[in-house]
Amino acid sequence: MLTAPIHHHLNLTGQNVLTYGSWGLTLVLLAVAVHLGRKGERTPFYLLVVLAAMVAALAEPLYDVGFSLYFYSTHGMQTTFTAFGIPQPVWAYSGYAVLYAAPAIYICRKIQQGTLTRSGLFAVAGVEFLMSCAFEIAGINVGTYTYWGPHVFRIFHYPVVIGLLEAAQVVCFAVAAAQLRQRVNSTKGLLALFVIFPVTFFAANFGAGAAVIIGIHAQHTTRLLVTLTTLVSIGCAATLIRLAASFLPAAAQQAETETATAGGVVGRLNAETTAQ
Repeated sequence: MLTAPIHHHLNLTGQNVLTYGSWGLTLVLLAVAVHLGRKGERTPFYLLVVLAAMVAALAEPLYDVGFSLYFYSTHGMQTTFTAFGIPQPVWAYSGYAVLYAAPAIYICRKIQQGTLTRSGLFAVAGVEFLMSCAFEIAGINVGTYTYWGPHVFRIFHYPVVIGLLEAAQVVCFAVAAAQLRQRVNSTKGLLALFVIFPVTFFAANFGAGAAVIIGIHAQHTTRLLVTLTTLVSIGCAATLIRLAASFLPAAAQQAETETATAGGVVGRLNAETTAQ
């Protein structure tokens, strides 16, 4: 069995790039969230989406154990706490904001505006997958962490199943958050986002990802077993995205709704003109 590379050298320059880069982007994201909240409805919803993602990063060690992820922890690591023998870097929280909260805000805003269809959500999921690949491939190859388990289907050392699971997780969280927003009218009610994020995070990663987790941790596992379980998890991730998309209208249905709405507006205007 492979073991975590606890003595692997940490690239301090790579750590600084991830730390300053992700926290800089997080500050921008927080400013955008506040700005969006002040427009129209004056809601803290978008800000809470970002904060919920950042707070949920405290549970990152559970994910690390499940997917055999280890943050290199040799001299010079900037860490916050250690759990299960895995030290957590200071950029974990900002990473959650950039990688998960930012696309979730986009999805929620489009749903609120009524402009996101099922096909549009699939496209956003694809972009999130590419974002995950870019972010994690960079983090892995600059020497800050690794997925050390017997994963298959790697691109530049990054298991692509991780990106698909992350895309499913973000989509599920965003759709659930949008549903919550439509049903509550108070800031107190929106605090449920702090529960919804970890629930959807682990439901997707440990639910859809259960097969691959078992595959990489099974005693005397084989490449064939890991390959088969990875394919099962990929299929489950795709199913989750499709189920989340069912909460949105198809393009044809949206067009009919917009036509009916426009017709109703024209009818009211005509009636008002006639009355005058």
